[in-house]
Amino acid sequence: MIRIILAAAFALCAQAAVAQVPPDAVKELAPTGKLRAAINYGNGVLTQKGPDGEPRGVSADLSRELARRLGVPLEYVTFTAAGKAFEAAKENKVDVLFVAIEPVRAADVEFTPPYVLIEGAYLVLKDSPLREPADLDQPGKRIAVGENSAYDLYLTRTLKHATLLRTAGGCCKNIDLFRAEKLDAAAGVRQPLAEYAKEHPDVRVLEKAFQQIRQAMGTPKGRSAAAAYLRTFIEEMKASGFVAEALKRSNQADAQVAPAGG
Repeated sequence: MIRIILAAAFALCAQAAVAQVPPDAVKELAPTGKLRAAINYGNGVLTQKGPDGEPRGVSADLSRELARRLGVPLEYVTFTAAGKAFEAAKENKVDVLFVAIEPVRAADVEFTPPYVLIEGAYLVLKDSPLREPADLDQPGKRIAVGENSAYDLYLTRTLKHATLLRTAGGCCKNIDLFRAEKLDAAAGVRQPLAEYAKEHPDVRVLEKAFQQIRQAMGTPKGRSAAAAYLRTFIEEMKASGFVAEALKRSNQADAQVAPAGG
């Protein structure tokens, strides 16, 4: 009897969650009758490819929960780099995306507060004399980055002297360029750089980060009702422990859940 009561209670809660989404937000988040969620495989902290080939990780979990609340089918639209997901959002080919908050993106995307904080770090050769991020911002220093990634955009506006060499984006292509061109460093998300360094003892990751990357959910500009609901949605997902559990399930528990309000 208790199980039946609990099941009924959960069903009512699920129905209430869908009912609480304003109709205008549902219309703007699913204008085609389904939620098209951009998934970036270039950021392994947020998304990984599951054994069945389907996306998994915190981005995929948030997409599923949002689609459930909207009461619409979910379609994953996958990309190899954040910049490509951003371009799709600009063209209204996706309804939500998961990218870092960056000023140059704000003209085309409405952002929620961040839900995860990760670090941008440098990979260098083990015997490199470089020890601090500031050591890289010197004349003649060359750094590999993924084109239009969060760290590319950040370094583009903050570096004064170093030269950035860009790849097409996606995991590890920046490292390939670093190797091939004998550059001074590869810039990227700390976790995949650290994983690479574990398997390649001739390189190391600088201990100090050059950037805190604020990962947020976004929707194309002009969808004001959608943006308002997504802000509430993300805050609830952080406060309830949903984001932390999703990170844990995908073996990314070392990523930091952003504080309330971002």
